Amino acid sequence: MTTQFQIPSKIILGGGSCQLLADEVKRLRAHRVLFVTDEFLVRSGVADHHAKRLIEAGLDVCVFSDVQPDPTVKNVMDGLAILRAKKCDIVIGFGGGSPMDAAKAIAVLATNSPPLSQYAGYHRIPLNGLPLILVPTTAGTGSEATRVTIITDTDRNVKMMILDNHLLASVSIVDFELSLTMPASLTAHVGVDTLTHGIEAFVSRKAGPLTDPIALSCISLTAKHLEAAFRDSGKREAREAMMTAACQGGMAFSNSSVALVHGMSRPIGAHFHVPHGLSNAVLLPEVTRFSLSGNLSRYADVARTMNVVSSDVSDEKAGEALLSCLVSLNERLGIGRLRDVVGVSREQFESTLNEMAEAALESGSPQNNPRVPSHEQIVNLYREAW
Repeated sequence: MTTQFQIPSKIILGGGSCQLLADEVKRLRAHRVLFVTDEFLVRSGVADHHAKRLIEAGLDVCVFSDVQPDPTVKNVMDGLAILRAKKCDIVIGFGGGSPMDAAKAIAVLATNSPPLSQYAGYHRIPLNGLPLILVPTTAGTGSEATRVTIITDTDRNVKMMILDNHLLASVSIVDFELSLTMPASLTAHVGVDTLTHGIEAFVSRKAGPLTDPIALSCISLTAKHLEAAFRDSGKREAREAMMTAACQGGMAFSNSSVALVHGMSRPIGAHFHVPHGLSNAVLLPEVTRFSLSGNLSRYADVARTMNVVSSDVSDEKAGEALLSCLVSLNERLGIGRLRDVVGVSREQFESTLNEMAEAALESGSPQNNPRVPSHEQIVNLYREAW
């Protein structure tokens, strides 16, 4: 069996590294920048500050901020129209997972024909996109390091997962100082998202010798530093560790796979507009409980890596301790259950379960889970997570 390991050709990591953004644009011989971000980062002044620095460096910059949480096909097409009108020759994705995912899709559609839906799935994009630089401002999605984008098709009410090497950034700049002002709730949601990436990458049926060490490092850093970052937004050591962990999580799952948590999470986002990190977080304990028997030794290693148990504890006890840890972690971070976040009645939720379970299975992610579920088992898992 052969394996491949694909990450951006250049990752710049460290506090203040965002100051190198203009240099990297010029290194790629680009001149006209489409700066993809969101309205929050524009209102806060952060996006304009960094766009202005690019302008001061002699570059033409067009800021596109009409990217919503869980970006849609319309967001992508609106950005593409501006890119073409302004004749941009490079795309920068600046923000959380949503701006970065939108930037990826815009960059590839600049050189590949629409519709975007024809590229949903695995390795269907024929041509390289425009040069792409990704700059995360939250420590969670790891999108800066992945060959994946998630775009919502609102016509079909489906979150499309697109995986292709052409989605990899030319450069990723991972500057933890951009995350110092993250609110506690967002820190919690994206932090458990990072933990989920590490765990699923490690227990995935596609895990391998190149992804395992990175996934375990992601898990270890998150277990050690997430709560410190949650309690004190300005704690630099914790913020730096979480930004590193998020990048590692992206590298790991993009080259092994996510699994059942992500498969079930995407339909929740499509139907109820729950942020991706939060929906992952509320599903993680119950999905882990279901999956434990599929690869107990791996889950036990996760528990040991998180220092939940000592190295000499049996796999069975380590697995039990991991479950307790995940439940209590969510409680300490103020993360509730599905009923607390979907914003609908139990009856409305029940009416979507068959459709969501079908969408989860169609995504392909559950097939990489240690224990592969049936449609009925996924429906029951949604109910248990309620």
